[in-house]
Amino acid sequence: MSTDYRDFTIATIGSHSALQILRGAKDEGFRTLAICQEGRELPYKSYKVADEIISLGSLSDFPKIQDQLREKNAIVIPHGSFFGAMDLETMQQLKIMYYGNKNILPWEFDRTRQRSWLSRAGLHLPKIFESPEDIDRPVIIKFFGAGGGKGFFLARNPEEFKQKIAAHPGQSYVIQEYVIGAPVYIHYFYSSLTGELEIMSFDKRYESNVDAIGRVAAKDQLDLGLETSYNIMGNVPIVVRESLLPEMFQMGQAVIDASQQLEQHGLFGPFCLETIVTPDLKFSVFEISARIVAGTNPFINGTPYTWLRYNEPMSTGRRIAREIKHAITQEQLKKVLVNDHH
Repeated sequence: MSTDYRDFTIATIGSHSALQILRGAKDEGFRTLAICQEGRELPYKSYKVADEIISLGSLSDFPKIQDQLREKNAIVIPHGSFFGAMDLETMQQLKIMYYGNKNILPWEFDRTRQRSWLSRAGLHLPKIFESPEDIDRPVIIKFFGAGGGKGFFLARNPEEFKQKIAAHPGQSYVIQEYVIGAPVYIHYFYSSLTGELEIMSFDKRYESNVDAIGRVAAKDQLDLGLETSYNIMGNVPIVVRESLLPEMFQMGQAVIDASQQLEQHGLFGPFCLETIVTPDLKFSVFEISARIVAGTNPFINGTPYTWLRYNEPMSTGRRIAREIKHAITQEQLKKVLVNDHH
């Protein structure tokens, strides 16, 4: 295997956080490749982040280009749109260079296993209701997979749940206590080369139509019969209260430590803890994304936190590319490509 990073290409699906990933790879000197659904190539051409574009009739055809990717010595960076394009089994069976640990994917994808992981890390989690009949407080119903909040809904009692779930036949879901507080999404990066945890940035989500409903008076909400939905259309940067940072570092490290008990190589690279901060400044963690999240997209030119550490523009996408670059030049590529089958 070459120790010259210029012999490799950084590739990803053209969606989600691809602009950031590809720009970061170019900043680190890599060749770049975007894999796009036909008709969706223009952003990657316009922003000049992709040296090459492969167009597919459907992103579900991704496994068919594995030979092309291997010929280009492509290292594929996963993000949320991979989960939309392929099922878990297909993702795990890809025989390409894949950044990250595929053995962690089942622990992220299955909300029950994910909760077991976060519990093992000692984090405070919202209550889960095993049966709709047990609902005795406001709950949010979340569907499995990386759907960007689409279809999530609130309910206050079993009757309201049954009425609303009828619109989602056959979908797997979890019934979770709705915790009141400020949503904060914490973006981490853990290096499998150095064993060091970094906090890169924070965001909150801009959701339709729940953020629009907030501008409508309560009486009008009732009169209009408005129902909340949580489909994410964007992300808003946050700088957090500095006194919260020590606990945030501890939470991230606890998740890493627990992952290493679940699976030999554990979680590494970018990940996100999705939290609610209650009025008494306690964290309730309701989800983990074991990959780069779209909430890092406001920070293509870096964040206050990465500026403190790097003193140069450093997005999460660029941080991934730098980690891969170091792995290649230090002959440690296997440490960042776990279970890649190549």
